[in-house]
Amino acid sequence: MCRNITTLRGLQPVATTEEIEAAARQYVRKISGVQKTSEATEKAFEAAVHEIAHITAHLLQDLPPRKQPPPTLPPLRRIKVARPPAVVAAR
Repeated sequence: MCRNITTLRGLQPVATTEEIEAAARQYVRKISGVQKTSEATEKAFEAAVHEIAHITAHLLQDLPPRKQPPPTLPPLRRIKVARPPAVVAAR
């Protein structure tokens, strides 16, 4: 259903709160069909994101460790890998 949501279980270091919320937000966008919230949809949308992120964090804590790391990095980690921090030259 949601090909854009990546596996968070088994990441090293473990999935961050930001990564869990991003996955929850993508899930809620997909199932609700709401890509950009309006005044009429924002409260319900944000409540759903919060609840799903909370449940996801508990799920990840309760599952046993994976034997292998996930096949792909979450989008927030891809950005960091693609653009390593700038190195400041010593004077």
